Amino acid sequence: MGRIVVGVDGSDQSIKALRWAVRQAELTGDTVEAVNSWEYPATSWASMMPGLPEDFDPQAVATVALNEALEEALGADGAQRVERVVVIGNPAQSLLERARGAELLVVGARGYSGLKATLLGSVSLHVTQHASCPVTVVRG
Repeated sequence: MGRIVVGVDGSDQSIKALRWAVRQAELTGDTVEAVNSWEYPATSWASMMPGLPEDFDPQAVATVALNEALEEALGADGAQRVERVVVIGNPAQSLLERARGAELLVVGARGYSGLKATLLGSVSLHVTQHASCPVTVVRG
């Protein structure tokens, strides 16, 4: 039994990717690991987002976002069968690191309008070029 890693940021595209990954795992008997990654902005929090409380905890916010996305996508019972991982770091790099040794990495494609509709998002483009395992990009 292997492991399927899926990037989940709460967007519609990542919800679709999560559902796809769970269906694939049901076929293969693999486990699903849902990953949400966050990072501090390049500039200081104070200059970028004035008024944040001193006890603001981005790790907790990311954890809540992941839990909500899992329940939205899979319902409470389905969400319990998915391993949750919240890490600090660049999303693309975090997914590549978590996917080492995995059977599959699943990400959603960013939705763009007009000419850009054929382009992948930056994370999906990066992981398709650098992953050590097969990658599936789920489009809407």
